[in-house]
This record gives sequence, C-alpha cells and structure tokens, in this order.
Amino acid sequence: MRPIMLDTNAYTAFKRGDANIIEIISTIATVGISPIVLGELLGGFDSGTKSKKNREELHQFLASPRIRIFPIGLDTANFFALVYSKLKSKGKPIPTNDMWIAAQALEHGCLVCSLDNHFLNIEGLIVGSTMAALSL
Repeated sequence: MRPIMLDTNAYTAFKRGDANIIEIISTIATVGISPIVLGELLGGFDSGTKSKKNREELHQFLASPRIRIFPIGLDTANFFALVYSKLKSKGKPIPTNDMWIAAQALEHGCLVCSLDNHFLNIEGLIVGSTMAALSL
C-alpha cells in the first residue's frame, strides 16, 4: 500500500474527529508529513489560544512509528520546478506551499490526503479525503 502525504487541513480534520481522515490515517502503514505542513501547523498554533496543547498533541502524533517527516532536498526542488512549470503553462496556479507538498508526494510516491481540490490540477498526483478517493 502506498504511503500518504498529509496536508495541513487533513491533519486539522483528523484532530477534529473527521471519520474519513481517521480511517485513512489508521489504515495506512506510512503517513508522511512535510516540514511545510509542520510550519503551517505551528504557525497556526502560535496564533491561537491553545498553542501548548496543540504542540503537545502534534508531538505525540509525530512520535508514532508510522509517521515519517519527509525531508526537502534537491530532488524535491526538481519536482517542485516540474509542478510549478506545468501549472503555470496550464494557467492553474495553486498556493506555493501546496506545490512543495505535491512535489514531496511525487518524489516519494505518496498519495495526498487533503480537502483541497486544487491538487487535482497536478498530473500524476492522486489526492482525496476518503478511502475511495485515494483508491485504497
């Protein structure tokens, strides 16, 4: 079974008890997370009123042996360039952070677990927020 790359909104949905996301996360052997997603989460935590609690819960989540933080390197940058140029030529830009997340997913052969449909504009990327959408 292919690993998933967890988007920021999927982690948030998981923490809010979204049954579809919980099912995906509990089923997949490897759940990848990007430093980009971690930065978005931590930034959001720091602008809220429950920063300490949210950070503790994130650290517990990351401590699972099934969770893997994927690094960003030269290969990721090459995938980013490909995603960026293809979206630009189609005239369908998406947020820059999401292009980096998509690049990491493509680099590592991951499905993307996200509530954002704009990932669907990226060739070769499988994205969804249900088991059926991810073809699991």
